[in-house]
Amino acid sequence: MRTPVIEVEGVSFAYEEELILEEVSLRLFAGDFCALIGPNGSGKSTLLKIMVGLLSPRRGRVKLFGRELPEFREWWRIGYVPQKVTALVDRVLPLTVFETVALGLVGKPLSSGSERRELVLSALERVGLSGYEGRLLRELSGGQQQRVFLARALAGRPEVLLLDEPTTGVDFAAQERFYELLGSLNREGLTILIVTHDIAVVDRHVRQVACLNRRLVFHGEHEEFCRKPEVCAFLPGDHHLVGHRH
Repeated sequence: MRTPVIEVEGVSFAYEEELILEEVSLRLFAGDFCALIGPNGSGKSTLLKIMVGLLSPRRGRVKLFGRELPEFREWWRIGYVPQKVTALVDRVLPLTVFETVALGLVGKPLSSGSERRELVLSALERVGLSGYEGRLLRELSGGQQQRVFLARALAGRPEVLLLDEPTTGVDFAAQERFYELLGSLNREGLTILIVTHDIAVVDRHVRQVACLNRRLVFHGEHEEFCRKPEVCAFLPGDHHLVGHRH
């Protein structure tokens, strides 16, 4: 049997006495492209933070690449783009694009400064920002900043990418380009889990869907999810899912 790259088993979490997650279990395998959807306040962002060790569950456990989370050290294998990351751009500290992306290499063993530079420039090229390394981050558009933070997550050449509503506040054209890039990265072998309210990305790119509402309501193949009428309660407005083939 294949070993999951991420395994969540019986995870529950509460902020003080407010239960946010209850007995959540799911597995993510190499090559998956999974959309994590659900109503506001359903625990999606909390679950991602637990996966990357930013929060500790009240009950349950998480394994990364077969290792218990407290024992995991190879964090460069996991790329993480948190929610509303472009809003975190420091307006006082004049970080350049290069410096921002290089933060994604913290903890990764490197042989030299030239290797560090090569990885940063390669990540910027991958997201279509070659030549921007000397620019100040705060001078870029929202869509460009979004791609810089994606480059930061990709700089260490991770095997898994976790994104928490990465297109919030970005115009539609930039969203389309961003999701096309994610689709390309997945086809190249990158495993992706994305928290999203953009139902279009569910239809066009993902292979699996996980639907969360404190408990895990559904986790499985996209085609199966599309055949379940009860999922309509978890989709905003009059959106619907359309089955597709890869």
